[in-house]
Amino acid sequence: MANKEALRALQQRLAERLNMVRQQAPVRNFLAVEIAGSGFLLPLDQVGEIFPLTAIQAVPHCQGWFLGVANLRGQLHGVADLAAYLGLPGRTAPRQAAEVSARDAGRLIAFNTSLQMNAALWIDRLMGLRNPQTLQPAEPSDADAARPHFIGATWRDDQSRNWYELNLAALVADEQFLKIDV
Repeated sequence: MANKEALRALQQRLAERLNMVRQQAPVRNFLAVEIAGSGFLLPLDQVGEIFPLTAIQAVPHCQGWFLGVANLRGQLHGVADLAAYLGLPGRTAPRQAAEVSARDAGRLIAFNTSLQMNAALWIDRLMGLRNPQTLQPAEPSDADAARPHFIGATWRDDQSRNWYELNLAALVADEQFLKIDV
């Protein structure tokens, strides 16, 4: 008899928790990455798989920021160097994994299949997950006016590091990003 009452109480608590979760606004989480020393927040619902840096086949007559194509799980993905695309300083071409340790080689972040773009971004480091509730909006600066439309809000974490929200859906719709030929 006590077991039935305990089970009933547990079911009641679970039902109450589920109702609370349904009533709360969904929390938007981010994957934090570092690209050329800058921190970017990628919405988790726009990110696909994370791959170790693999062989990238160069494609002739392409923009300098378009590194080529890579075979990721049997599908060809175009690989973009976001740092070069944005004109961020201090970055060299990716070195093949045989030249450096896998940890230092960087990663490829594939776009979510819902974006209908077989593309990946080359990033330097994964920095973990970030919840916007742990971040504060950063003070606007003069550079904010010159940002492309696919870079959203600037956030500041508790270590005073700035993070730039990168809307991958807006990036794949950007005319310049879609034009890889020279």
